[in-house]
Amino acid sequence: KIMVLSEFKPSTVQSPLDVDQWIDAYRVSRCIYVIAKLGIADLLEDGSQHCDTLAAATNTHSDPLYRVLRFLAAIGIFAETRPRCFELTPLADSLRSNVPGSIRSTAIIRGEEYYYKAWENLMYSVQTGESAFEHLYGMDLFEYFEQNSVARELFHAHANVYMPKEESASYLEAYDFSLISKLVDVGGGTGQLLADVLEANPTMKGVLFDLPKVIDQAQDLDELVSVSDRCELIGGSCFEAIPEGGDAYLLRKVLHLWDDEQAISILKRCYQAMKEQGRLLVIENVVPPGNEFSINKLEDVHMLVMCPGGRERTEGEFQKLFESAGFKLTKIITTKTDLCIIEGVKTAIN
Repeated sequence: KIMVLSEFKPSTVQSPLDVDQWIDAYRVSRCIYVIAKLGIADLLEDGSQHCDTLAAATNTHSDPLYRVLRFLAAIGIFAETRPRCFELTPLADSLRSNVPGSIRSTAIIRGEEYYYKAWENLMYSVQTGESAFEHLYGMDLFEYFEQNSVARELFHAHANVYMPKEESASYLEAYDFSLISKLVDVGGGTGQLLADVLEANPTMKGVLFDLPKVIDQAQDLDELVSVSDRCELIGGSCFEAIPEGGDAYLLRKVLHLWDDEQAISILKRCYQAMKEQGRLLVIENVVPPGNEFSINKLEDVHMLVMCPGGRERTEGEFQKLFESAGFKLTKIITTKTDLCIIEGVKTAIN
């Protein structure tokens, strides 16, 4: 049996063979990457196809393609229905492009050279404490995207997978936004989450704040059309000045990109901009203590490799960040996603 990461717990490792499966995991990942990149699952959406047909459609060789698919079928991704003919399984279906919960872009982005090469250099990050990605490419991840349009578009597709309506719904279910009059979404991207919160709270006003180029993109998309009369779009840098007058400030997956000093700087800007007794809502991964399994612990290593200073944080580390910026951490609310809503209130004079 090939263990998937979500099944892994320390107690499941019973022998060196179990560890060996983890050692081999990168080889499985490469097979999935190749098939996702080629779009094989999309080619099978109407039913079983022979490898010769799939190879012709993808400009590959039939026999090597067959050998990769045969292995993936052995672990439940695809099924060989007749000799050299394959069809989708529920696992393979998630590798199609335009289905709910598609992970095709995720499979591709994690196998692309810039991502894979950075992880190859994990040792550099461990030895130096610096970002392997920046060491390899001489720039940070977002500068890289500016210069590589294909990688940038794939990253945005990947990001959109992780901000579907279902995710917004989980936050709305977990947290009562109804008492907020004006919500400022700091680093809110193209505005999907803010739009969903505004739609669920008809009297609320919102501000979408992100870099000017992101705001320009948001203006051309449909996410905010239904709430455009209650939503203002403002471009700028969260390290300079954040829009004033909100009684709640929302930051989803912003702080994990930065080291403590920079994260505190962002929170202080929020503190200065918000009304008295304003609320801070940080949506982030929270790393659990001890040996408890959590995907967030792997995500933390990912931040080490990819982002200078980036990290996932524990409850205690969030507590220190909040206090340093003048907030009292009032509660951490779990959601149906891997992310938590971390609430703080403005208290001290900062």
